[in-house]
Amino acid sequence: MNKLLLLLAFAVLVAWWWAPLDSLPELLEWVRGRGFEGVLIIGAIYVAATVLMIPGSILGLAIGAVFGPWWGLLIVSPASVLGATIAFLLGRGLLLARVEKKMVGSRRFDALSTAIEREGFKVLVLIRLSPVFPFTVVNYAFGLTRLKLPTYVLGSFIGMLPGTFMYVYLGAMVGDVALLASGQMPTTTPAETTLKWVGLVA
Repeated sequence: MNKLLLLLAFAVLVAWWWAPLDSLPELLEWVRGRGFEGVLIIGAIYVAATVLMIPGSILGLAIGAVFGPWWGLLIVSPASVLGATIAFLLGRGLLLARVEKKMVGSRRFDALSTAIEREGFKVLVLIRLSPVFPFTVVNYAFGLTRLKLPTYVLGSFIGMLPGTFMYVYLGAMVGDVALLASGQMPTTTPAETTLKWVGLVA
């Protein structure tokens, strides 16, 4: 398992070095011109961002703007699940001591662990659906629970799918990578209205 993680880390570093990461618009345009190879590279970068606890919302929006909602979903969903799985395995293995030091004993983690003990799969899916729990942090925290790997992967895929589709769909609606990279949303598009409603519901 450690060898696999090292191999994945090496692949991500190669992608990081090879791709133009000076700006998100430049990166996405470069990816779009490289076909399937570019898709693999942007997927690897998304995986790296997840493992490094970098929020992937802007990148997900930008991928939707470039590739459209359906191809964007096919890129971001597997990449987010793979990144979350690597973080889960790191939290259970190489980084176990560090994650335990940060998590064990905290009120939130104790509540999470107790809930997982009772109804693991259901709780996992509900947490993935909720915007309250920080996605990148709970990936590592789940590694300390008794969740089995197949349960974690399936529950993460199901729970993250609606949010993933929302981001890539909104990105496709906006269609302006430079605007998304700036962290702004246009005030005259349906995306703003959708985001407001999502915020109210959440």
